[in-house]
Amino acid sequence: MKQQRHSAIRELLVTTTVTSQDELRRKLAKRGFNVTQATLSRDMRELNLYKGPNGYTLANSAVAEDDRSPEINDLLKSFGLEVRQAMNQVVIITTTGGAQPVAAGLDYEDWDEIVGTIAGDDTVLVICGDIEQAKTITARIAELIR
Repeated sequence: MKQQRHSAIRELLVTTTVTSQDELRRKLAKRGFNVTQATLSRDMRELNLYKGPNGYTLANSAVAEDDRSPEINDLLKSFGLEVRQAMNQVVIITTTGGAQPVAAGLDYEDWDEIVGTIAGDDTVLVICGDIEQAKTITARIAELIR
């Protein structure tokens, strides 16, 4: 839920003007995210938002949507060793200690094909909606590991 809310906040800041925290809270509520002021403040801090003369903005607002992927690219190049598909699931083998950052990176990417991730120490289980989605994710991750 947190990743979805963060994605909604990013989208709102890119597509609309938000001049106050309360305005952002109301816009989120319209999208089904009812949050307290404390939660919203924490989200804003985690997203590195700042308030400029035209309202709130992302700290790196010049970064395009497609430019968010280098984070997962870097994570998979650093930690990823192998990827395998098992029906609608994808298993990523990582270096020791690499599974948690890879799983978190995938969660933050918010790829439609991924239902969720579970991370151990050196293995990430990626659950997809169906076999075709798992094939898509397997191919995408295999390319990023190379």
